[in-house]
Amino acid sequence: MATLYRFLSGDDDSAFCHKVSAALAAGWALHGGPSYAFDAARGVMRCGQAVIKDVDEAYDPAMKLGER
Repeated sequence: MATLYRFLSGDDDSAFCHKVSAALAAGWALHGGPSYAFDAARGVMRCGQAVIKDVDEAYDPAMKLGER
């Protein structure tokens, strides 16, 4: 058994919210609070959210985490 970790990031918009919602629907759980930073080069807020998921397999660096 392994606990997988992903950090989702994107512009602070509905697409990012859908990305996090899709991960939650796929069994991932929030890990900590969100983070926000201003991207001065693009003039937008960026946000991120860590998610984790327990799986019944050994961790392998070749895993495609988004497909779990």
